[in-house]
Order: sequence, then C-alpha cells, then structure tokens
Amino acid sequence: MSADPEFEDVVNRYYRDLYRFGFSLSGSETEACDLTQQTFYIWANNRDRVRNPGSVKSWLFTTLHREFLKACRRQQRLARESIDECIDDLPHIPADCMNRIDSQTLVRLLGELAEDFRAPLVLYYMEDLSYQEIADVLAIPLGTVQSRIARAKTQLLRRLTGTSSTARKKV
Repeated sequence: MSADPEFEDVVNRYYRDLYRFGFSLSGSETEACDLTQQTFYIWANNRDRVRNPGSVKSWLFTTLHREFLKACRRQQRLARESIDECIDDLPHIPADCMNRIDSQTLVRLLGELAEDFRAPLVLYYMEDLSYQEIADVLAIPLGTVQSRIARAKTQLLRRLTGTSSTARKKV
C-alpha cells in the first residue's frame, strides 16, 4: 500500500498545533495524542467533504474540539461529582507564584477552567486563531468568543492571584 502524499502533508503541517491544542484542553499527553490521532483518522475518512482547501485547519481544530467534548461527556457520565461541586476545594495560588509559574502549573490552571472558556482562550493565545476563526471552529457566535475569552482571562487571573470567588465583582 503506497502512502498518500496529500494526507502526509496535512499531518506534517498540522500535527504539532493539533497536539498542543489537545494537550491544552485535556492536560494529558496521552489524551492529546489520542485526540490528535482520532482527528487525523476522521480526516482520512472524511477529507473529501472539505471543499475549500483553505478551511482544512479550521476543520481539523473543530473536529479535535468535538472529539474532546465527546470524551468529556463520556467521562462526565462516569464522574461522581462535577467540578462545580468541588470548586471550593481547589487550591488557591498566592500572588507571588505568578513569578514562578511553569508550564505544568499553567496547564493545570487551564484544566480548571470550564471547557467553554478554555477552548477559545487556548485557540486565541496558543494557536493564534482570530476571533472569527475561533467562532468557526467552535460553531459559536463571534460575540460569544469575545466574552468567553474575557471571562477565561478573568478566571485564570483569579486562580493565579488566589482571589476568592466571593470577591469577584463590585456592583
């Protein structure tokens, strides 16, 4: 069986970015590999449906995100308690830790964000997608992308500085 140069080109071009996106969503190297491989498997079986070659990247990111959400739904069915029920038990990070933050800490903190907020933030800051591209990938309105990124930044900053959720808003 001969190799498909078009498929190999797509894998070579997007594997690293998809893996990073998968890792930032899942926080796990194994899950990121699985998500990336599943995305390329789906691409191999459905690439004839992508009519515009310029939309391959968006299609791949959308597919990986959907696969991540499917995995989360499966995991939620098995989970005993939701993140919302144990949010008060999560550790607070003192402000002086900001100067010592490392990639593991950032991945852990990103993992604490709700999926709805994490994905747009990662796509914007780590994958350099525009707001419109993110809206296309996640199939949500542009305004929703903007508000979710803003809220995600606020939540991330709270976690980094150890600000409590009760001191969150001044009305």
